[in-house]
Amino acid sequence: MNDPVWVFGYGSLMWDPGFDVAESRIGRLHGYGRSFCMWSIHHRGTVEKPGLVLALDEQAATHCDGLVLRVADGHESRALSYLRARELISSAYVEKVLPVELDDGSVVDAVTYVIDEQHEQYCSGLALPDQARIIAEAIGGRGTNPDYLYNTVAHMAEIGISDPELDWLARRVKQICAATAQ
Repeated sequence: MNDPVWVFGYGSLMWDPGFDVAESRIGRLHGYGRSFCMWSIHHRGTVEKPGLVLALDEQAATHCDGLVLRVADGHESRALSYLRARELISSAYVEKVLPVELDDGSVVDAVTYVIDEQHEQYCSGLALPDQARIIAEAIGGRGTNPDYLYNTVAHMAEIGISDPELDWLARRVKQICAATAQ
């Protein structure tokens, strides 16, 4: 590949990309919102007890801030193969190449994983208290659902990205986990 490959991370890809990153920039994707709108039956939950993971839901007049990661030169094919195995495990995400505005105003085309609204794992519209309860109790192949939430919120705070709903969820999930540990 001659052109650089960029990947837009808005959840765990921000703190656990799983591929060699040559450059990382804050970016904004227009027309999509980040939310816990996907049942996780592999990585952060099971078929019997699904968790929730973040996905990009297409929504006019909104945006999502995240990290735009440039794959290290010579690692493009390996990175894309890895990402497809990780992100397309159940076909709930759709891989798209979308324009993402970087923090300096320039725009790059980035590989982006968005939710398939027709997929059975799509679950938009769950109330925040219900999301918190589900997240607090779920565990999957890549770890606990609370750890996924906490790591995402912590990394977003480190790079200066604010998401009040995720902050509320993190506080509430910690309360639920503390109460069930007693």
